Order: sequence, then C-alpha cells, then structure tokens
Amino acid sequence: MIDWYVPSPDGREVAVSISSDGSEAGTLHMYDVATGNEVDRPIGRVQFPTGGGSLAWRRDGQGFWYTRYPEHSQFEMRVFYHALGTDPTDDLIVLGGEFARIAEVKLDNGDGTAPLVVSVANGDGGDFEHFVIPESGSPVRVTHFEDQVGAVVGAPDGALLVISYKDAPHGKLLLLDVGKYSLAEARTLVPAGDRIFRPQHEFEPRPLVITTDRIYAQVVNGGPVDVAVFDRAGKFIRTLPGPTIAALGPVVPVGGGKVVYGVTTFLEPFRYMLFDELAGTSAETGLALTRGFDFSDTVITRDFATASDGTRIPITIISRNDVKQDGTAPLLVWGYGGYGNIQSPTNLTPATRIWLDAGGVYALANLRGGGEYGPEWHKAGYLTHKQTVFDDFTAVVRHLVDTKWGASDRVALRGGSNGGLLMGAMIVQHPELARAVLSEVGIFDTLREEDFPNGAFNVTEFGSVKDPQQFRALYAYSPYHHVEKGKEYPAVFLTADADDNRVNPMQSRKMAAALQWANSGTKPILLHTTAGVGHGVSIPVDAGIATKAATYAFLFRELGMSVVVPPH
Repeated sequence: MIDWYVPSPDGREVAVSISSDGSEAGTLHMYDVATGNEVDRPIGRVQFPTGGGSLAWRRDGQGFWYTRYPEHSQFEMRVFYHALGTDPTDDLIVLGGEFARIAEVKLDNGDGTAPLVVSVANGDGGDFEHFVIPESGSPVRVTHFEDQVGAVVGAPDGALLVISYKDAPHGKLLLLDVGKYSLAEARTLVPAGDRIFRPQHEFEPRPLVITTDRIYAQVVNGGPVDVAVFDRAGKFIRTLPGPTIAALGPVVPVGGGKVVYGVTTFLEPFRYMLFDELAGTSAETGLALTRGFDFSDTVITRDFATASDGTRIPITIISRNDVKQDGTAPLLVWGYGGYGNIQSPTNLTPATRIWLDAGGVYALANLRGGGEYGPEWHKAGYLTHKQTVFDDFTAVVRHLVDTKWGASDRVALRGGSNGGLLMGAMIVQHPELARAVLSEVGIFDTLREEDFPNGAFNVTEFGSVKDPQQFRALYAYSPYHHVEKGKEYPAVFLTADADDNRVNPMQSRKMAAALQWANSGTKPILLHTTAGVGHGVSIPVDAGIATKAATYAFLFRELGMSVVVPPH
C-alpha cells in the first residue's frame, strides 16, 4: 500500500512510501514520472504507525529531507537529508537528537517555495514544537511545547506565520519577519476573536497556506470547516465559496494568483475548486471523484444536544426526505471524540445508501475530545476529562430518541479506534441505551494500552497509569475492567485487524471473551477478525466488502431491518 507520496518541485520525480499488509512500515521508493521506472535506491524505515513519516524536497529538486527511524524501533524519529544519486547509508542526521521518544514529525516547505518547517508533535496529545532548517545552515528552534502554538508555516518571501493559542483559546495569527525565529519578536497579524483557527493535525498537516498576496486559514465551527482569506497585512477579505455544511481544504497554490481547494460534503463527491485572488471568484476545475449512486433524496439536519454541564453538543442527522420524525425509524449513531480529530462532513458511502434505503436514520456526534471548536474543545475531553466524551455521547443518543429521530428499541451505536473505546464505555456504563453496538478496532483495557509499542503515543492523550490521578481516571472508565458477571448487555459486534500496529487486536479479543463470559442476556456477542489488514488502513477490496457485509448484516438483524433494492 502507498502510505504517502511527494512529487518533486518540477514534477519529474515522485517519492513514495510503500508498506505491505496494512503494517504502515514504509520503505521510500523514487520513481521517474515520465517512464514509471524506479530510480535511486530505496530507503527503509521512513514510516511507522503512529509517528508516521514525511518528506520535503529541496527547491532545486536535487535532494530532500525525510524522516527515518532507528533499526528495530518505531520511536525516536530523526530528520535526514538525501542527495539524489548518493548512497542512503551515508545520509546524515540533520535534526532529532532532542526530540521526544514519541515524536511525530512533519516536514513542510510549501512544495519547495518556502522555508522548511519541522513540526514535532509530542505523541497524540496535541502539543507541538517547531524548528526551521535553512537550505544552508543549522536548524533553528522556533517554538516549545509549552508555547501553545498550533502551526508554523513558511511564506514564499521567507517570513513565518504562526497560529498561537497562548491567552487566545480561539487562536491568533502571529508574524515572524524574515530572519526572525523567536516568538518574542513576533507581531500580531490577526488578533484573537470569534473565529476559531484550526491547528495542524495528522489528517490536516497544513491548515494555514500563504501565497504572495494572501493568507488562507482553516477555521472550524462545530464540524464544518471553512477557509478564511486574509491579505498579507492580516486584513480579513472573505471566506472561500462553498456549501453551508462542508469541509473546505486542503488549499494548494497553483501560481498566477490562484489556488485550488477541496470541497467535501455529505451528499456530493469530493471535488476541487479554483479560486482567483484578484477576481474573488471560484470555478469548477473538473477534478472530482465520481460514484455510481446519489443522495439527491437525502436531507442533512444540524441539531444540538445539551450535555450534563449545559454544553451544546452538535449533531448531524442524515435521513431520506420521506422518513418521518415520529420515533419509529432505526437509528445508527456514530461517535469518536478524541485526539482533536474533527468529525467533519465526509462523503457518504454505498453502505450508508443501503442504510437510508432501508428506512434508517444516521447521526454523527461532534463530541468534546475532538477539534470541532478548537484545542479547548479537545482538552475538555482528554486525559482526566475523558469521561466527558462518554457523557456527551450519552446525551446525544438520548436527545435523538427524545426528539423522535429513532425508536428507543431500534438504536445502534458505532465507533472505531478511539471511537471503539467510546463504544466500550457505552456497553458497560449504559447497556440500556442501545439495542446493538458496533465497535471497530477499539481500545478496551486502558490500563495496559501503554504497554504496547503504539500505546506509548497515546499517553499524552489518555494519560498514564504511572500518574496516580491519571490512573484513577483510566481505571474509572476502562471498559474491560467494568464488565459485570450476570449483567444483560446489548448485542455487540467487535472487529479486530490481525495485523493492526496501532491498536493491538488483543483488545477486541479479550473484550469479546469478557462479555461472552458475563452476559446474562440472549443477544449475541460477536468478534470479527481480518488477517492482512492494519487498523482499517488501505483495506483490500475483498476484505473491506466482507467486513462491511458482516457489520451491516449484524445491524439489520438486530434492528429488524430488510435490504431494499430501489427501482432503476
């Protein structure tokens, strides 16, 4: 599978990290774009879960900086430089001796047009430090973890733009002029206000883009993502055109005062738009995904549940336009709430089409722990505050039933990975809440998670058993430790990927065993394991279809649904 790829500035070569069997353990290969032939020598250990991997080309395309791991370790990432045509074993470390063991490193120089910025995450908890590597000269530190900086991006003229959350929960934009690398020398370009700037993230490493004349900053609003456009002096001009409920981005400069940007909605396939800075207009590019089904009969409704502390929790509700809000429909509710990950609008799948055609309603909850309202929203649901995520989700499900979006005895809950942990919490804390629970590649024994290699990255998000206060919080919600003998549990379907390097499949196996041992009811407790797949990443088509068929067969059976084949 392809982990990631980065074309050279002139487009003649492309560097590709390739791994096998869902391992995410990548080796770097170089290809000539015109011929498709592999050139240069492969470089191993450039990519692992969860630290990932990254690469940035020199402006002249004669070499690149890249991440690499030590032998026999998926920790302690370092930054190396490779000149094309040389032996990779001679590549020297440029930066990394001072990085944390659980560093997650990203390299970005605007595709060769700006200073090279090295962003270093301290595991998965959302804190970053930043460095700049000049093309000639030694690396320079720009920020520390405690500076509360969400992103640093280089401009074509050599300046640096910074998203800072210091004394600014919604974020503010700072400018470091050319040659300045100390935050003490930064000046405020866009002060803090109601607009919530999005920090960088594993799934959006470049939330801030700078062209010669404009600044493009992703801003969040409870799930949807807009892009605010400023001039280089920090004056707000407009937001990029797009649908009301959408996720805009990434933004990619293409020269000539133009950028292309992605548009993702629930109902339409992903597409790229072209924005003209001078004219202030957008146009279709023709670059778009296609699919053989549509959602023209589907309605998107935005609503809010009220959490136990009074906080409003956003919900997106998806249904066919002929489904009545009368409390009879099957209801499937998705939740995640972690890592600052935004549950933003995403293209609906064929499985969702089948669900809607069978009369089902699908709801997506924007819980605390995510990034839907910025870093403060994330921090409200991490470390010792993780229970807040579970309470938010409980409030969402109850609100949906109370407002007649679904029948109380036809509710199913679904989440994966961190969302699988959420499902585990729902099973043991509120077994009465749903008829069925689908938990995909989840974490259930939170006390032992950090003992596994990838679990170390989660410590800054979940906490550590070595810290007394964090141990108490972890134990209080650890689903595996709160399975009770003789209790009646809902129908449960757990999935595990046998080659998962992010969440050990042992987690789902032992949770399934515990529930089967404890359950006093008659509803099934099932475990579905897939070999040759890692954490749902780039699943082979046949394996993906098999798992999807099994999960939806489970949901349809438990909620009394039948597949409906619409007329052609």
